[in-house]
Amino acid sequence: MGRRNVPEVNAGSMADIAFLLLIFFLVTTTFQEDAGITRKLPPMPPEGVTPPIIKQKNLFTVLVNKNNDLLVEEEVMELKDLKQAAIDFLDNGGGTNEKGEPCTYCKGKRSPESSDHPNKAIVSVRNDRETEYGTFISVQNELVGAYNFLRNREAVRMYGKNMSFTKMDSILAHPQTTDDNLIKDLKDKMKVIKDMYPLKISEAETSN
Repeated sequence: MGRRNVPEVNAGSMADIAFLLLIFFLVTTTFQEDAGITRKLPPMPPEGVTPPIIKQKNLFTVLVNKNNDLLVEEEVMELKDLKQAAIDFLDNGGGTNEKGEPCTYCKGKRSPESSDHPNKAIVSVRNDRETEYGTFISVQNELVGAYNFLRNREAVRMYGKNMSFTKMDSILAHPQTTDDNLIKDLKDKMKVIKDMYPLKISEAETSN
């Protein structure tokens, strides 16, 4: 009696089905994006150059502990109040810059106990090792928001209400912005505003 042939399962299309399922999951799956910070590090000082002495009143200190609590200028503060506190510090204009010039565009209280000039004002941030990443990002956003508020104010005053600093930055970053004259004009205007309120956020060493 002849040996029966065992029926075979046609698996030729299984690879195609698996491939289609893979494509389906890739197309329909939502990937979580991590928040990040774009920050250009300052250049290293030349050798042999002594860094300038920073007065305490020109230093705005922000401490974040392991419980995500904020201590700003040695006082407990809510995150929602951080931006305005930074604006008040940066815009104080209580003295002069390195050239002995007063801040004619500052609208702060001009208190002699706060920052002398936006060019001298430095924001120092220090986090605990157990500080949540989300809190770290939120603190940075509030501080950068303070700079953007002041930069936008001066850009609108100097160049018109339709030409804020953030709008110029957005136009410059747009891939369809290819006009060389426009690009140069925007860069020149943004440099003027950046010189008025230079972003100086110092990341102090993380505490244990």
